[in-house]
Amino acid sequence: MASPVIDVHTHCLTEEWFSLLQQHGGPRYTVQAVSGGLRAIHLDGAPFMTPVPPMFDYDLRLKTMDECGVDICIVSLTCPNCYWGGPEISLQAATIMNDDMAAAQTAHPNRLRWFASLPWQYPELALAELERAHAAGASGAMVLANIGGVPLTDPTFAPIWAAIDAKSLPVLVHPTAPPGVAEMDMSRFQLTASIGFTFDTSLATARMIYDGFFERYPRLKIIAAHGGGALPYLISRMDQCFDNIPACREKIQRRPSEFLPQIYADAVVFAPEVLELCTKVFGADNVMYGSDYPHTIGDMPGCLARVNALPENMRDKVRGRTAQRVFKL
Repeated sequence: MASPVIDVHTHCLTEEWFSLLQQHGGPRYTVQAVSGGLRAIHLDGAPFMTPVPPMFDYDLRLKTMDECGVDICIVSLTCPNCYWGGPEISLQAATIMNDDMAAAQTAHPNRLRWFASLPWQYPELALAELERAHAAGASGAMVLANIGGVPLTDPTFAPIWAAIDAKSLPVLVHPTAPPGVAEMDMSRFQLTASIGFTFDTSLATARMIYDGFFERYPRLKIIAAHGGGALPYLISRMDQCFDNIPACREKIQRRPSEFLPQIYADAVVFAPEVLELCTKVFGADNVMYGSDYPHTIGDMPGCLARVNALPENMRDKVRGRTAQRVFKL
């Protein structure tokens, strides 16, 4: 019997959230027109996320899932998440989306699950919202790869990580515009999407490894978005640095590659040879199907076709068996 197809990387929005962002996201976050007739969310003048109509439409999502052969989607808010507007607005943005996703799961319990968003920059509020969202049925938590430029390994966030670890919840680490987009001129060619996002995830995950995250939080299940960013290509370089640079051994005694069994990646990559590298580096037991639907570069059928082309012993794990285990579905 073929495994179910479970999409662990797919996004939704609400008009209420989008309106709140436009009212309270400034001055750093603005909404402006971009080429192609759409409006994009900009950070410091650089476009990095383009809301599209399917993000707001669960009926269309379910229709697309049926057409593509996807059984379950684990939906999440995308960037810039809720890290703007001050404590009251940030919490409001998180609760708007968490309530909407919980309602969608209630309406379609066999098709939809969700990752909770949290106001990470306000740990007490984040902890309370984590408890509320978990009680409402959240299957995990979602965090951007930096919180307003602050690394995820910052001690400020330690209570949140400890609470997530205690619950043994999966965490989708999703990129946002990396710090320095203006200085790096990422507005030109919308380089944030093609390059910036993948390296935001790579930097966040590398920091976690070198910082000893996976020893402090042994039950943590990190899912590094977009095939783990550049990690499959760079993990051997990280090992080489560990072997030869004392600063890399400040907090860990094992080579970075030895922590990979505690890290998962999604299959949101766009060439078979890249997916092959991802499964070789992380192991087929640690790669899960994702689509990035409905972002402009998301590809629900293409990502699934590449997964389905994997060798049989890998294919079913990546399609859904691993997600069943990780999310207890």
